[in-house]
Amino acid sequence: MISESRLKELLFPYEVVRDEQNKLLLLTAASIENKRNLIVHAPTGLGKTAATLAPAVAAAIEKDLTILFLTSRHTQHKIAIDTLREIKEKHGVSVGAVSIIGKKHMCLQPGVETLFSGEFADYCKKMKEAGKCDFYKNTRKNMTKFTMAASSLITRLARSSPHTTEQVIEESEKEKFCPYEISIGLAGEAKIIITDYFYLFHPGISDNLLTKLGKELDKLIVIVDEAHNLPLRLKDLASEYLSTTILKRAMTEAKKYGYENTVEILGEILARLEGMAEGMDIEAEKLVDRADFEHELDEKYDYDQLISDLESIGDEIRQLQKKSYLGSIARFLEVWKGPDEGFTRILANKKGLREPFVVLSYRCLDPSVVSGEIINNTWSTIMMSGTLLPTSMYRELLGVEEVQEVVFKDPFPKKNRLNLIIPKTTTKFSMRSERQYEIIADTLADIVDSIPGNIAVFFPSYFIMDQVSSYFEIRTNKTIFSEKSGLTKQEKQDMLDNFKSYKDRGAVLLAAASGSFGEGIDLPGDFLKAVVVVGLPLSQPDLETKSLIDYFDRKFKKGWDYGYLYPAFNKALQNAGRCIRSETDKGIIIFLDERYIWSNYKRCFPEDWDIEVSTEYKGLIKEFFGNS
Repeated sequence: MISESRLKELLFPYEVVRDEQNKLLLLTAASIENKRNLIVHAPTGLGKTAATLAPAVAAAIEKDLTILFLTSRHTQHKIAIDTLREIKEKHGVSVGAVSIIGKKHMCLQPGVETLFSGEFADYCKKMKEAGKCDFYKNTRKNMTKFTMAASSLITRLARSSPHTTEQVIEESEKEKFCPYEISIGLAGEAKIIITDYFYLFHPGISDNLLTKLGKELDKLIVIVDEAHNLPLRLKDLASEYLSTTILKRAMTEAKKYGYENTVEILGEILARLEGMAEGMDIEAEKLVDRADFEHELDEKYDYDQLISDLESIGDEIRQLQKKSYLGSIARFLEVWKGPDEGFTRILANKKGLREPFVVLSYRCLDPSVVSGEIINNTWSTIMMSGTLLPTSMYRELLGVEEVQEVVFKDPFPKKNRLNLIIPKTTTKFSMRSERQYEIIADTLADIVDSIPGNIAVFFPSYFIMDQVSSYFEIRTNKTIFSEKSGLTKQEKQDMLDNFKSYKDRGAVLLAAASGSFGEGIDLPGDFLKAVVVVGLPLSQPDLETKSLIDYFDRKFKKGWDYGYLYPAFNKALQNAGRCIRSETDKGIIIFLDERYIWSNYKRCFPEDWDIEVSTEYKGLIKEFFGNS
């Protein structure tokens, strides 16, 4: 076990360090010391935040480095801030820290919540350039200097650092400052910046941020929390879409502001998209080449000049309203010129609510085209998650070099958890039927009635959830909470709070594997007694999935695993992880699908998991809770 003096050197904030946490603490310190990257599979409850953040702070002070703590979860911002406060209180070390969420979510301008991220970025830029944002004018004299009043607030906040984003927004709003710019002011002198992935990996945002802060990539210690989300987030960042719906809205917009010539050009682009989809069935897809869309437009209009013209008109329209469809079309046309390697181009004919529409997309397949150069040029990048298996896949997908991969064991007592596969049903596409849904509902009812407390049930899709629910709801007396697609943050929290209130009586939460409750929620203690994962949340075998499999076959000879199997299995493990959140929790994790015992799937479970396989599940469940 690590000595007390070494714990102090590494600024560990707590009195007791757990065995596995002790290893991660030393491993992080060694990785940073040796300028090495680190990929860590560390199950929930190990204490990852303190074990990585504390030695990183010690190294940042000693070597004059800056820490970027990247997370997609807002709740993790608070955990990181609380950890820094503990470090400050225990060791008397006061280092500047700031939490920065998405710029749009910090903006005090009314109505911006309706804008997409790209639209907001364009709107914000034009508001500042036109001198129409009072919040920005109150905060900055120019791009490099703050106003005296804003500097005063930044100094005051820096003295009492660290602060949550909410606190910075609240203090900024009182004096009518831009919260984002105040946060940037704090970040300029901060040792720790807690923020989202895109502040490092989005090319435009990252360059702008690092330039504003005067930070060099090779002077950054990067900690990526929930790193299993990073590949998908990076692919989304590098992908763009154009639809006939957007084109029609852009034509209406151009007509409204008198750009008649532009209406005609947009009509030509619309006709090109519809022509490309001619003869396609509804919900059909096909691969296309760059020239299929670009060549005809380039011959008639000069493609690059067309982009420039649409950008200019989009900028003018944003002076009059917050968003411009013309600007978003210009962005797509620019991105469409990108490389073919690591990307695919897909045309889809979609059903739509009122009428069919066509979507042309440029989709990133390979996240390493975004991440590789960035990660490998930092001082050290530490990637961690409770579902980062196999670590070699994440190393290859993200293009990480000079890296150590480590898999930690589950820190919780094995007697506190029953991992159970019930090979009685399946959601396999070829086996789906009303009778199969009814059998799943019967099995769920038996499980639910055997468990004294709350149960969460995760389905591969909302569709399957709805099919099973119609049978299940008449087979159980427990209260049922059903997740719906598109819940607001408040609706999600209200449902979760209501569900938790049933912990003594017992209720059932039905949710989708990729929905609001699939990961990122904490239900420790008695709030959740069991999780049932129904089926496997495999991707729909669409053209993008097939392209992923083909691409990863060519690059790694592992197309099926990297493009299809592991992403789905890790999603199932994320769902399962909602159950056991602390070392005192006791609960059951049930995988309800016969495919979980197939060798190709069973190999994906963590090696240290003890897994029971049985169709005599009621006795096992009752015995477990009787012993518990």
